[in-house]
Amino acid sequence: MTHHRIALIPGDGIGAEVLPPARQVLDAVGARHGIGFSYASYDWSCERYVREGAMMPEDGLDQLREKDAILLGAVGSPHVPDHVSLWGLLIPIRRGFRQYVNLRPIRVFEGVDSPVRTATADGVDLVVVRENVEGEYSEIGGRLNRGHPEELAVQEAVFTRAGVTRVLDYAFALAARRGRRLTSATKSNGIVHTLPFWDELVAERAAAHPLVVWDQEHIDALAAKFVLDPARFDVVVASNLFGDILSDLASAVAGSIGIAPAANLNPERTYPSMFEPVHGSAPDIAGRGIANPLGAIGAAAMMLDHLGHPEAAKDVTDAIAAVLAKTDVRTPDLGGSTTTTAFTEKILQLL
Repeated sequence: MTHHRIALIPGDGIGAEVLPPARQVLDAVGARHGIGFSYASYDWSCERYVREGAMMPEDGLDQLREKDAILLGAVGSPHVPDHVSLWGLLIPIRRGFRQYVNLRPIRVFEGVDSPVRTATADGVDLVVVRENVEGEYSEIGGRLNRGHPEELAVQEAVFTRAGVTRVLDYAFALAARRGRRLTSATKSNGIVHTLPFWDELVAERAAAHPLVVWDQEHIDALAAKFVLDPARFDVVVASNLFGDILSDLASAVAGSIGIAPAANLNPERTYPSMFEPVHGSAPDIAGRGIANPLGAIGAAAMMLDHLGHPEAAKDVTDAIAAVLAKTDVRTPDLGGSTTTTAFTEKILQLL
């Protein structure tokens, strides 16, 4: 039996409600495929921040370093500023473990109505590859003259040749394995230094992947085309900010952000990668037992694939597809009244 050590970080809000279903699914599919899991759970959260003044302990990364993967629930609370919670937990893990690829698959499932009438189950199946550790989300900058009329804030975007090249190579290689189509998100007509540099590197790396047909779209036009014609896209590669926005938009096109998974990957596997649902902590529904577990379960499937178990991962995604296509089991975000527990039980039955 293959064995994996998994770090569980439930985090905030519904994170603690959707990770147990993901763990149940992992154990069930693992039993079928000869995969064992041991889990270590960490209470790193906004609640911990309020109690102790830090989202996680100083040696947090050291505690995670020897794990095979990290499964995260959600981060965020109305009682803690978002930049504090994000920069206190999620971003240090992403950057400390060189998780420079954020991977977000977007699929319209049969049985889930998209708000976009042209988005159908047989048409929309794309992946957003987001640069995950630099770009617009840099730490360089600061505030000056706080509280005075001349107060200012400066935030510097950072695009390095090494950082952009490695995420582009990942995206082109992924496109070569899929539909051999890649779209690069840019805004080089208005952002005159970083995005022309990005465009130059896209053209440079495209030469090393001659089987992939590629184009580029300005981010404003690309956002419109995600809504007008989402089926035209296969792999979309974007900077940190653009990829963040596009992937949430695409999740909404797919019918619900509640079913969308994401992976923060260290492709070299020098460090553990981290997997999470996209939906966030959703404090408005936390504690009511109605959170959609499919985002976390889908993230667990992505983790299985990353750990070298594609057949097990496919079993999980097939079960997700089946419960949506062949049953009327739905949580409120999908128009139903099923509880998190009942939804999970149906997935386990199908597994």
